[in-house]
Amino acid sequence: MSTKPRVILIVNPNTNTSTTAMMRDLATLELRGSGLEVVGITALHGPKMLIDPENLEASVVHVQDVVRSYLAGPDGSNVSAIIVAAIGDPGRQELSEEVSVPVVGIGEAAILAASQDGRSFGMATSTPLLAPSLEKLVQVHDRAAHFCGVKLTASGPLALAANPQEQFLELRNAVVESVATGAQAVIIAGGPLSETARRLSAENVAVIIEPIPSACRLALKRLGTDLLATR
Repeated sequence: MSTKPRVILIVNPNTNTSTTAMMRDLATLELRGSGLEVVGITALHGPKMLIDPENLEASVVHVQDVVRSYLAGPDGSNVSAIIVAAIGDPGRQELSEEVSVPVVGIGEAAILAASQDGRSFGMATSTPLLAPSLEKLVQVHDRAAHFCGVKLTASGPLALAANPQEQFLELRNAVVESVATGAQAVIIAGGPLSETARRLSAENVAVIIEPIPSACRLALKRLGTDLLATR
């Protein structure tokens, strides 16, 4: 019997290892006291940032490949749950049909968290080409009746990735616009936007839904595990 800790595997469909490390660290913070270790893995092929539907769809197989490789390795048997850490949830459904552990998408988790108790919600993001994919994801989870739409930053994702302060300011504006349309909660829609999501949450400009923490909580729920009261 293995004495290694149980693992939540967080898979980054982007090929940017810095983004993987950032999301792993946020998940580790969220899961502190749970007895679970977070391991981050990165897709081996594809772009460093998913910014259009074509790359989002192409990343499905890359997510499957890197997860299969990890599960087949020496630590694969310790995996208790898998988090797909791109807001469009590429490969979540496919993986859930081939593995025996819970598979959670950060988009799925954020939508369910944002809309709980019938709350109206919106999304703020820097990727305009993915807006239709995000709207479709809301429909997949049957939350369209609560959805106030996607609000976009003025600048594109690559420019904002290189300028974290401008990313923060422009996403803050998008959040304010979302609230003005009736959103009671706003999802910061993008795994690479996770640090900015945390900053916005701390500002209390609105009820901010952070996808990585939301996915951690949903994974624990599906595992039947509660966080210890360490906060």
